[in-house]
Amino acid sequence: MKPSKSQTATANAAILSDIQTLRKRARKNIEEGAVTKGYGADRKEVIRLLNEALATELVCVLRYKRHYFMAKGIHSDSVKAEFLVHANEEMAHADRLAKRITELGGEPNFSPDGLSDRSHAEYVEGNTLHSMIKENLIAERIAIESYREMIIYLGEHDPTTQRMLKEILTVEEEHAEDMASLLASMKP
Repeated sequence: MKPSKSQTATANAAILSDIQTLRKRARKNIEEGAVTKGYGADRKEVIRLLNEALATELVCVLRYKRHYFMAKGIHSDSVKAEFLVHANEEMAHADRLAKRITELGGEPNFSPDGLSDRSHAEYVEGNTLHSMIKENLIAERIAIESYREMIIYLGEHDPTTQRMLKEILTVEEEHAEDMASLLASMKP
């Protein structure tokens, strides 16, 4: 049986804190910054996942940049331009992830040591324009699945991180579509 509107309103009101309680809680544990008692996720695990996503984005930046500089052939100018746009967008994702990690009280891991081990995507150079596009598409598909899993894992426990990941996921899906279109246009 579905609760009435008044029952729902009463239940929702029980969740709300009075002003004095909010003020008192805000003064406790202020060294934790934005992370309050109401934060429902496992912060250490979220930071670990975000550092893996950061590594993935950094590997993607490096791969797209290499492909940008190494792309050759009659169709390379437009593809190179796409690689550069994607590299810049992936770097913006890395910056957002690093910022969120620090907001959660963690440290973003930019160390090159173990970068490819922390990354979900691989760094595959590719030696032809076709293979470069293919490897970028594979990496985008990996990123898409990774972000979807993280979004599900977070559920309602960290809506801020979840929203950021959804925004990044949207761009990753656009990247994958771009790469799939480029790959399809290169078929004989």
